[in-house]
Amino acid sequence: MRTLINYFSTALLILFGFQAFAQEKGTRDLDNFRYPDKRGINQFEAPKDTTSTFNGVNVRIGGASTIQFQALNHETTGTPVDGDGNPVSLIEIGDNFNLPTANLDLDVHLYDGVRMHLRTYLSSRHHPEPYVKGGYIQIDKLDFVSKGFMESLMKNVRFKIGHMENNYGDAHFRRSDNAQAIYNPFVGNLIMDAFTTEVGGEVYYFKSGFLGMVGVTNGKLNQAVSSPDKTDPSFIAKLGYDNMINDDLRVRITGSVYHTNKTASAYLYTADRAGSRYYLVMEPEGASTSSNFRSGRFDPGFKNELTSFMINPFVKYGGVEFFGTFERASGKADAELDTRTFNQYAAEIIYRFGNDENVYVGGRYNYVDGEMMGGTNVDITRFNLAAGWFMTKNILAKLEYVNQEYGGFPTNDLRNGGKFNGVVLEAIISF
Repeated sequence: MRTLINYFSTALLILFGFQAFAQEKGTRDLDNFRYPDKRGINQFEAPKDTTSTFNGVNVRIGGASTIQFQALNHETTGTPVDGDGNPVSLIEIGDNFNLPTANLDLDVHLYDGVRMHLRTYLSSRHHPEPYVKGGYIQIDKLDFVSKGFMESLMKNVRFKIGHMENNYGDAHFRRSDNAQAIYNPFVGNLIMDAFTTEVGGEVYYFKSGFLGMVGVTNGKLNQAVSSPDKTDPSFIAKLGYDNMINDDLRVRITGSVYHTNKTASAYLYTADRAGSRYYLVMEPEGASTSSNFRSGRFDPGFKNELTSFMINPFVKYGGVEFFGTFERASGKADAELDTRTFNQYAAEIIYRFGNDENVYVGGRYNYVDGEMMGGTNVDITRFNLAAGWFMTKNILAKLEYVNQEYGGFPTNDLRNGGKFNGVVLEAIISF
């Protein structure tokens, strides 16, 4: 415990020292950068702007911290047994605070049009110790080759390279990423939470509101040179349109695909090592917060082959915004001969009001259905109501009601007739 305290004390001293240095150097806002505060809401890809503010290497240190008070109840009609034939019950949970989570972000303006991002989870549900989530280098100009090199092309083109959060779909731009929860109007992410970090590169093209992206990764979450014949590259692509139709109306729609033909384990729906927000719901007796860190989510169980499509419409008119998700994921696991499919639907409506839209209320409906390994058809339904208040652009308080129900699961599964509901209060600082 003392070592952990010493680590955080040192990190804070370094943080504030660098912050003071950054303030002396000038603005903390970098070129082609998504703001980590309220201004970053409803930003998706970082803006593409060739206007330069580069005046030497600039290190921006930021981060986020969150904490939740959880008051959830769960129940089941399932009657599973352990290996000795003893009945397995749901773990007893009460109302209390969850472990606070924290992120540390390094964003470095390396050269005119070149930026680096690195995120470290200082603490998370799955790992109480710090570890690197991932990072990338973003290239919007090629002036490091020579001044003005391919300038006309790079006005519309971007390169991203790294072990990074891959740009599949738009839902990942609104999800909570460990402590970075200020972009998410709700507390939890989607039931099938599409998110992965893999080594690869993405090429973007932006023109008059249209955007296109193609990318390739090595298909691995955990990097290693062993088992070279078990995994093939994964491919990602996105096509969309995003524009202000008039002063009040913004419209965006994108379609994305993620495809891996051969892999030892497809991680698209299990790669979030930080963990879910609904702690220990629908988990058995003896479960732990860190080991059972995906509570309330659903993994369709595709391991060896996976193709997923996601369509995301977004409309904002005045203070009212709609964000939708339709996702279709198909694949196989282990010795399966036939491809299985799961569908996910989500729709959320948010109304932002008050001074600078500092207050919001909203609701979200999320539904998943498909065929599990063995042929059983199941479905999961979630309904959320949420309200939030931006005390400042860096501080957000949320209150959420959630109700999630499971249908079609076998009687020997804890999710048979399962349900959890209640409220979660979350506080976020992000800078």
